[in-house]
Amino acid sequence: MRCFFDTNVLVYSRDPDDAAKRALARNLIERSIEDESFVVSTQVLVEFHATSVRRRLVGPAQALDLVRFWGGHDTVPHTPDLVTRGIELHQAHSLSIWDGLIVQAALDAHCDVLLSEDLQHGRRFGSLEVANPFLPAAAHEAPAQSYRPVRPASRTRTTRKYGR
Repeated sequence: MRCFFDTNVLVYSRDPDDAAKRALARNLIERSIEDESFVVSTQVLVEFHATSVRRRLVGPAQALDLVRFWGGHDTVPHTPDLVTRGIELHQAHSLSIWDGLIVQAALDAHCDVLLSEDLQHGRRFGSLEVANPFLPAAAHEAPAQSYRPVRPASRTRTTRKYGR
């Protein structure tokens, strides 16, 4: 399974004000990196840096180190074609333009799940499922700490490096 991480999950992984969300976000990131299912986009990396530095969650040097580390994994670059298709998603599905780009990047990366607090939990875009990992456990079929959608048996695992 491939998991696309929205900016808010990365930001929560550094937020000292919410220990529960921080622990959950870190756990999800670490597990996804370990099983090579971690996917982000260049937009997510830029937004993480801007948000975490502006909110003083980390210093600029540490934010850059995290961007380098996470960017060393599957990272979808924003090309003119992706931007155009993201804008089309924005218009067709009443998403913010930024969310349209996130969804399109996750689709281009052939992700199974988009982890985000900002989009409607359970919403689907083709085979991509939006999941809010911070909802109470009762909202999931499994506890939030172990949320992983079931991977269809017919799919084979693919890993892809974007822009490399």
